[in-house]
Amino acid sequence: MARILVADDDVDIRELVEFKLTSLGHEVVAVADGMAAVRACQEQRPDLAVLDVMMPGLSGLDAVRLIRAETALADLPVILLTARAQESDVETGFDSGADDYITKPFSPRELAHRVAALLARDE
Repeated sequence: MARILVADDDVDIRELVEFKLTSLGHEVVAVADGMAAVRACQEQRPDLAVLDVMMPGLSGLDAVRLIRAETALADLPVILLTARAQESDVETGFDSGADDYITKPFSPRELAHRVAALLARDE
């Protein structure tokens, strides 16, 4: 299965996402902020990243921009997972370079389907 990076400063959300994805057979690397997410991607490129938008320090939006700026990571599939649900927030998320945008509260089953769809797209 895939190696997936999960970045969320909310430990409960992070553990829920990690549990769901590992139960599907994925290897999950979980971090608590955007800078750690970028570093983890640089150190060992994952197959996909799931990033919270609102994190301390470096936001998920800024993390996506940094990831997209690196040649080795530019095509990394990224899902933004956030409570920000306004149309302008979604637009900003996609403009930052995200491949998908999921709003909280979310269904773990829907997240699993979106992850599978993005991973299948890159095969």
